[in-house]
Amino acid sequence: MKKFRNTGNPIYSSVAFFVFVIAWELAVKAKDIKEYILPAPSAIINEFIKSGDLLLFHSVTTITETVIGFILGVILAVVLSVIMSNFEFIRNALYPFMILSQTVPIIVLAPLITIWFGIGIVSKLVVCVLVVFFPVALSLTEGLNSYDRGLEELLRCMNANKMQIFFKVKLPSASVHFFSGLKLAAAYAVMGAVMSEWTGAQNGLGIFLTRSMKSFKTAAMFADIAVISLFSILLFAFISIIEKKTIKWNLKG
Repeated sequence: MKKFRNTGNPIYSSVAFFVFVIAWELAVKAKDIKEYILPAPSAIINEFIKSGDLLLFHSVTTITETVIGFILGVILAVVLSVIMSNFEFIRNALYPFMILSQTVPIIVLAPLITIWFGIGIVSKLVVCVLVVFFPVALSLTEGLNSYDRGLEELLRCMNANKMQIFFKVKLPSASVHFFSGLKLAAAYAVMGAVMSEWTGAQNGLGIFLTRSMKSFKTAAMFADIAVISLFSILLFAFISIIEKKTIKWNLKG
């Protein structure tokens, strides 16, 4: 078990990353690949320096959309999950539709949402809320209904009310599921904001990416993708930190 866990050492990942970057740089230089086809890492770094202010400007828009949409999506998911866990007929009515909704790619819905809500921030928030809501709601609903029934019966024998059972039994058992849904949503949240910007926006990393693509500025596209990935990683890491501080037991077993 210790050997398996040691493979997660960040030093290994860092070394592998730098080896990959160096190999990439050397391969591009050796093959004399044109920058518009595949830029070298040095060209991407130069693009960061050259377009840093512009990337920062567009990043603020995308981060704002992502954070607000993420918070709203989580709140909506928690409220609906709690309702479904307490009212079986509502869960039976809505749960199949929640699962069915995952069969429709958000990139298909994004143009429709833009038509309905315009190119302003509202359409971007709607897309972010949708991509965040469903993984969190599905995970939390599953968690709230997978608690220990024996422990519930024990608390009932001790005259515990529904609120006490919820906070003492259901909520702790659902914590792992909840944070799993949050981390999955974090990976999708920034992507949802960027996709919504593709369908119509004035600012944002999605717009920067589209403009760079039309101008064949491949290095700028890579720089934009790197920023998008960084935001997703930071959001994922932030949730992981909260998870470790919130859940008292060792998740690794």
